[in-house]
Amino acid sequence: MHWSRTLAVCLALWSLTPAAALADTRVALVIGNGAYAHAPHLPNPTHDAADVAAALKRTGFDTILGTDLDKAGMDAIAIRFARAARTADVAVFYYSGHAMQYADVNYLFPIDATLSDEADLRRMSRVDEILADLQQAKNLRILVLDSCRDNPLADELKRSIGPSRSAGIGRGLARMASPDGAIISYSTQAGRTAADGDGRNSPYTTAFLRHIEDKDEIATVFHRISADVFETSKGKQVPELSLSFFGEFYLNGKLQITVNPPPTPAPTDPCASAESHWKSAEAIGTAAAFEDHLARFANCIYAALAKARLAALTSPAEPVVRIPPAIVVDSAAVGTWEAKVPNNRGVARWVWDILPGGTYRFHSEGPGAVGPHEGTVNVTDGHWTLRATHGLPDWVDGGSYEFRDPNTLEMTGWLGTGIWRRVDGGKVPR
Repeated sequence: MHWSRTLAVCLALWSLTPAAALADTRVALVIGNGAYAHAPHLPNPTHDAADVAAALKRTGFDTILGTDLDKAGMDAIAIRFARAARTADVAVFYYSGHAMQYADVNYLFPIDATLSDEADLRRMSRVDEILADLQQAKNLRILVLDSCRDNPLADELKRSIGPSRSAGIGRGLARMASPDGAIISYSTQAGRTAADGDGRNSPYTTAFLRHIEDKDEIATVFHRISADVFETSKGKQVPELSLSFFGEFYLNGKLQITVNPPPTPAPTDPCASAESHWKSAEAIGTAAAFEDHLARFANCIYAALAKARLAALTSPAEPVVRIPPAIVVDSAAVGTWEAKVPNNRGVARWVWDILPGGTYRFHSEGPGAVGPHEGTVNVTDGHWTLRATHGLPDWVDGGSYEFRDPNTLEMTGWLGTGIWRRVDGGKVPR
């Protein structure tokens, strides 16, 4: 499965002005465990953690660094971080070292870890508990796990408890649901392992350090990290990214460029618009979209990803995304839906009316609200497309959808995947 991009569905073109760089409270917990007592030593994690902590300090974080921690040390540093996150606007947790999944729960290994049976998992640190600590931050929470290496301790547990009880031990890490306002970045896809690399840092952390201080929007930064790892590993390692963050956020400020007119016209960069075109192609998700990207930007950074996506779509084993040819609306989707959207100004309320005849109305209110618009919409067989006719002329979006329950709708579109909740009690809006 391609890595997830779970930014909440936005039916309007986002136009918020970013907050001033570093005008917020930031805290980060960075852990690197490599000197394992009962497993081969990992050379990268302590270097990874030290370099990541230094980079985050340069971008305004109050950084808590821990390396080669036993269970007592990991518990103590996690408690310190949980207290700091309560008053933070932005919180980051980064981990490099051994980890595993059991029964869809992810565990991080202290250096004194041993696994003779399932009860020993209580000696590990649960990632879902760390994610709960992150959620205390007011605006943005980031979880980074460079930890899907081959794990001899997990293999030892499989052997000791036998095939029936070890069925819950998966390869790599399990995919976790990203809560609102959060970014989760895995060094590789769920259920797969990542490389340690031959240099000072792992391949994922090398890319992370190369881009985390970029003067760009945070979602774009993490997309670049993922693309960098894919390129340098020649497609062998594909990071997985889950975003549920609304609006724009800049860790290191927005790039401001002042250009004096040159005496002669500067040559045009053929890759200047490759990134924006790639986002549109990925949102549409069809073979034609990826072919168009390759035709326009064959020598640019996203070309290899486009080839990989195109190969997956044209493979007999992969289903092809179907776009409904006519205006059709799933009756379960008809109604009034709302999403609460945190942003740099506060929390806005977005309201989306889906009408049975294949039209929609959108408006928002509160801090950071965006302009209203309306148009036509297809919602059927797990896929949706939208075209604005008033308010945002020529705006087109599309993706997939799924009902979690009759009153909760999960939709993926141009900016990712998010949750909409019914507010009309199932009545059709007039």
